[in-house]
Amino acid sequence: MADAHALDLGRLVPWLRGNVPGAQGEIMVEKFPGGQSNPTYAVAVDGVRRFVLRKKPPGVLLPSAHAVEREYRITRALADTDVPVARPLALCEDLEVVGTPFFVMTYAAGRNFWDPRLPGQTAAARAAIYDEMNRVIAAIHGVDPAAAGVDDFGPPDDYFARQAKRWTKQYRASETQPIEAMERLIEWLPANNPGRTVRRIVHGDFRNDNMIFAGDAPRVLAVIDWELSTIGDPLADLAGHMMIWRLAPGDHRGLVGEDLAALGIPDEASYLRRYAERTGGAPPGAAEWRYALALAFFRDAAIRQGIVRRALDGNASNPQALAFGERASAIAGLAWRIAQGDTDATLG
Repeated sequence: MADAHALDLGRLVPWLRGNVPGAQGEIMVEKFPGGQSNPTYAVAVDGVRRFVLRKKPPGVLLPSAHAVEREYRITRALADTDVPVARPLALCEDLEVVGTPFFVMTYAAGRNFWDPRLPGQTAAARAAIYDEMNRVIAAIHGVDPAAAGVDDFGPPDDYFARQAKRWTKQYRASETQPIEAMERLIEWLPANNPGRTVRRIVHGDFRNDNMIFAGDAPRVLAVIDWELSTIGDPLADLAGHMMIWRLAPGDHRGLVGEDLAALGIPDEASYLRRYAERTGGAPPGAAEWRYALALAFFRDAAIRQGIVRRALDGNASNPQALAFGERASAIAGLAWRIAQGDTDATLG
């Protein structure tokens, strides 16, 4: 582990043995590579990976960011629903143990796909994997927040307005240089809010790389990385998930320019229709979908700007964070083109 993310095993190991069933024995901890937000570690007991530890990063953090406590609560609420999650086992808010709050969950052994093109898979396998992702996000949005005990997980206000305000604030807090498209969006989003009132559980970062798939089937074992979850509008969650249809492969890890039919991957319209079928509604109207996509890319640009700030401050989890975050301006430009009515806008 890099020094900035090394854990004090002298303090951590006794805590694990005292709070996590099955954590007796010789314990080894290894940080997972990648990731831009909360450092995540594999915990092996007697040489076998059994748990995952997820913590806040060190240093001064933006308000409400890196909320591992929220991840712990929402995954506890979903553990016995149709939504596949790694079962949370223990939460530690004592800063004396590893320096920041953290929680421990079960280890889901399976496959993780970083590239949405799913290289190495057959067309049939890709189709099945995309259909499974569609099923799972529909399952998340199908959970009744009150029945799951998390109706208070987000305020009962306009989610689109709250998101625009929140990510404007986060962007301002991490701004390093002016981005013209962000300034325009900061004005456009409140003025064009569609005023939807739907309230469901939303993941907030539902991407193919935030899912662990079974090794022998197109089945999601666990949806991970719930730090941005809340009660909100499922259309916003869906738009965030579907940004890959507007982004190019490579640095942006998207699908633009690929022969989707040959790959077995559905196009954007087909994926939207299948989601609507599963949730029992109609596909979103053009104006609502435009707004949801513009907001999704605005939020992504704000997150990337936060990565730039953390990289400059020296506490980003991924060593490539600075280069990743510097793409904030291009993402903001795409958001503004969509907002202005370019329904086919993509970023190559």
